[in-house]
Amino acid sequence: MNPYISVVIPSYNEEKRIAKTLQRFKEYLSVQDYTYEVLVVVDGARDNTAEVAEKFGLDWPQLKVVNNKQNHGKGFVVKQGMLEAKGEYRVFTDADNSTDIKHLEKMIPKFKEGFKVVIGSRDYKDAIGAKQAIPQSGFKRLLGNMGNVFIQVVAVFGIWDTQAGFKGFSAEAAEKIFSKATIERWGFDIEVLALARKFGYKIAKIPLYWENDTESHVKLSSYLGVLRDTVKVRINLWSGKYNAK
Repeated sequence: MNPYISVVIPSYNEEKRIAKTLQRFKEYLSVQDYTYEVLVVVDGARDNTAEVAEKFGLDWPQLKVVNNKQNHGKGFVVKQGMLEAKGEYRVFTDADNSTDIKHLEKMIPKFKEGFKVVIGSRDYKDAIGAKQAIPQSGFKRLLGNMGNVFIQVVAVFGIWDTQAGFKGFSAEAAEKIFSKATIERWGFDIEVLALARKFGYKIAKIPLYWENDTESHVKLSSYLGVLRDTVKVRINLWSGKYNAK
């Protein structure tokens, strides 16, 4: 019998944090009244992320580790995990646990209401109550808002936080959307949301309380990569690339 919830954790060089994150997930999920599985998908890590996760799973049968030897990008391993997962509902979240797993308590009711795609947002313009534990600097907020306006105009209108690492899908939506996804790095979130819209799925938004890990850093090159990938998504939509069987 397939689990009710699958949680996919894309991971790259997370040996110092993954055990703490998995411990939190285990504590939370083990007392819920539904079945679950957790998939750690390692993206060609240069450290011992896979070994630490595999050791943690020795006494946790619900944990599975997929260890890619080569680095492909977050989008690649999220897609891999979402298509390999067996859950009725499938959620991906970040390895640093910036968004606590208890946010499932806000997401699951949306699934029960009939939504097939539910995303978390750190922006109050998407969902009242969204908050960041440590507010970003004025410059980062300005840069983020400018980038998001561009993303909305080009690919995904009406979503102010496309990049939050807490998104859930029904099995049907996950298989339909991720089987068509092509972007392997940071811009994959935008492609996934654009595909959800293309396939007619209404997207529910839930507020996140986001605790940024001080060891997590997004480079300017990644920010620019997101904008470049956004243009690729629009071109793919125009060209009919996502229509191919």
